[in-house]
Amino acid sequence: MQYKNGKEVLPPNLLKEMQKYIQGELIYIPKKKSQRAGWGEVNGSREIIAQRNEEIFKMSREGTSLEELEQMYNLSIDSIRKIIYKTRNICDET
Repeated sequence: MQYKNGKEVLPPNLLKEMQKYIQGELIYIPKKKSQRAGWGEVNGSREIIAQRNEEIFKMSREGTSLEELEQMYNLSIDSIRKIIYKTRNICDET
């Protein structure tokens, strides 16, 4: 996030109106929802987790036990089950 001077980016009438409420302080103006990136889209986390989940699903189909997957991925058995169930539903839909 980069600091911008309101005097340089806002129309004078809007600047005067904002000065009624806040002066000499920083204010954050969020992006519109339609312009926001989803969680993990910018840094690649979403893709990494999707690949991990596909690996877990594939390994479970090949016979790897839940306990082994729990140890390999440092996740709870409940989390492993949820990943397998969700990935199975996604695969069935396609």
